[in-house]
Amino acid sequence: QDHIVHLELSRAQQRNAMDTAFWGEMVKVFKELSDDSEVRAVIISGDGSCFSAGIDLHSLGSEILGQENPDPARRAWSLRKKIQELQESFSIMEKCPKPVIAAVHGACIGAGVDLICACDIRYCSQDAWFQVKEVDMGLAADVGTLQRLPKIVGSQSLVNELSFTARKLLAPEALSCGLVSRVLPDKEALLAAAQDVAVAIAAKSPLAVQGTKVNLLYARDHPVPEALGYVATWNMAMLQSQDLLQSVHGAMQKKLPKDIPFANL
Repeated sequence: QDHIVHLELSRAQQRNAMDTAFWGEMVKVFKELSDDSEVRAVIISGDGSCFSAGIDLHSLGSEILGQENPDPARRAWSLRKKIQELQESFSIMEKCPKPVIAAVHGACIGAGVDLICACDIRYCSQDAWFQVKEVDMGLAADVGTLQRLPKIVGSQSLVNELSFTARKLLAPEALSCGLVSRVLPDKEALLAAAQDVAVAIAAKSPLAVQGTKVNLLYARDHPVPEALGYVATWNMAMLQSQDLLQSVHGAMQKKLPKDIPFANL
């Protein structure tokens, strides 16, 4: 409703562990959301007692480790392809131009951390905790945490510590290090806060919001001079939009963005 989609991980009995179906569904859903002009913001949360316990080892473990080809090189080639497919399940959230808000309560473990690192805004409840668990499973995290978390958290030392030790990061520390930007008292307050910010985003020009996301991600991964050139090229087209004229006219009349009827993108 109101241009907002709320996605919920809904395997509460399995603590929202990510089974084989989940990885394919994420790609399908976010491709649909990217193409749906009615959608302007997305919230993602978990059903039940926690956000996610990470990868469902029973479902996905046999698929990853059960490579039967006797040639080691061909097994490796197949495994690399599978890992890249899993990576796309979270990279697709970054590629979606609509802002994605993670609302985390309870445990957020392993692939759960990979998921929220691909979101644009992260809130959590007071009972939330985070764990880069992969090292305890005998592997290096390979679907986004090691690549995105250092760009989110202000301390490489902390990222290294969390990744090497798999210790739990509690909500207050997650806030202080920048992994989340707000901590709410409980799940109800968490979802309400996520909804409020989604409503605020959805009320603004979708051209402006989605262009901002594209340019923030480009700037994260490129030097400043390149990013400045990119946004200049971007805005030489976007500054000609009706949204800009409507916004300026609305501001002169002391209107709020929610009072301006921006067209869908």
